[in-house]
Amino acid sequence: MTDISKDAIAPPRSFLSQDAIQMFYRLLAALLICAVLAVLSDSFLSLGNILNVLRQASLTFFIASGLTLVVLTAGLDLSVGANVALSACIAGTVIHKTGSPALGILTGLACGGIVGLLNGVMVTALRIPSFIATYGMLWVLNGLTYWYMAGETLHGFPAGFRQIGSGYLFGLPIPVYLLLVFLGIGTLFAQRTIWGQEIYAIGANPVAARLSGIPVARRLLLVYAVSGTMAGLASIIFLSRLNSAEADIGESLTLPAIAAVLIGGTSLFGGVGTVFGTFIGALILTLVLNGMNLLSVSANWQPIVTGIIVILAVWLDMKTRRRAQ
Repeated sequence: MTDISKDAIAPPRSFLSQDAIQMFYRLLAALLICAVLAVLSDSFLSLGNILNVLRQASLTFFIASGLTLVVLTAGLDLSVGANVALSACIAGTVIHKTGSPALGILTGLACGGIVGLLNGVMVTALRIPSFIATYGMLWVLNGLTYWYMAGETLHGFPAGFRQIGSGYLFGLPIPVYLLLVFLGIGTLFAQRTIWGQEIYAIGANPVAARLSGIPVARRLLLVYAVSGTMAGLASIIFLSRLNSAEADIGESLTLPAIAAVLIGGTSLFGGVGTVFGTFIGALILTLVLNGMNLLSVSANWQPIVTGIIVILAVWLDMKTRRRAQ
C-alpha cells in the first residue's frame, strides 16, 4: 500500500473544531429565515409547505452533493444541469421503449456517470482546467439533448416509477428518505475513508498530494464520475416528479447546486467543506426561494437574489481564508 505522508493528508475538519462553529451559524441562519417567513407568511408553517421545502431541498442536494467532492479538489463542474437534462431524456426514452423503470433508472445513472467520467478525463489526461472543460461539456450536452429530443416531450410514465419523486412514506416525501441515505453515505465517504481524506489533500495542496504518493488523477476521475452519477440520480427524481422529460429540464439547475455548495461552506479553493454543509446550504437556498414565492416576489428577482447569495458566499470564503493565512 502506498505510504502517504501525514503532511499531505490534511485531516477533514472535525465537527468539534472551527467548522462546528461555522455550521452552527449556518443552522442559525436557517432558523432565522424560518422565523422571518413565519411572521411574514401565514402559509409558511403549513405541513404542505414544509414538506414541499424538504422535497425541493432534496432535489438540489442530489446534484450539489456530488459537486461538493469536485469543489473539494478545487475543481468545478458546470455541466451538472445539462447532464441532468440529457440523462432524464435518455432514461425516459428507455422506459417508454422497454416499459421497464428499472432499466430506465440504470440507464440514467450510467449516462450521468459516463458524462462525469468524460469530464474527469478532460481534466486529468488533457489537463484542461475544470471550469473550461465542464463549460464546454455543458454546451455539448445541451446540443445533444436538443438534437435528440427534436422538440418532442416525453410524458406519461408508470405510476410505480412516479412514486420515486412524488410518493410519500410514513408522511414524508420519498426523496427526503433518499436524501438522508445519500447524506449519510456522502458524509461517511468524505470524512471517514482514506479516499475521502485523499480528496481533501488534493484540494489543499495537489503538488504535495502527488509527491506523497496519492494517485491524484484516479481520485479526480472518481470525483467527477461521482458528480455525474449524482446528476444522473437527480435526473431520475426529476423525471419521476415531473412525469415528463424535455430538453430544457436542466437549464435552471446548475446555479442553485453551486450556490448550495458554497453557502454550505465548501471552499472554491479546495480542501475545506462537508457534504452535511451542502445539505444546510441547499436548505437555506430553498427556504429563500420558497419565501420569495410565498411573498409573491417577481420571478425575475429570484435569479438575482441567488446570484447575490453566491457572490456573498464566495466573498466570505475568501475573507475567511485570508484571516486563516
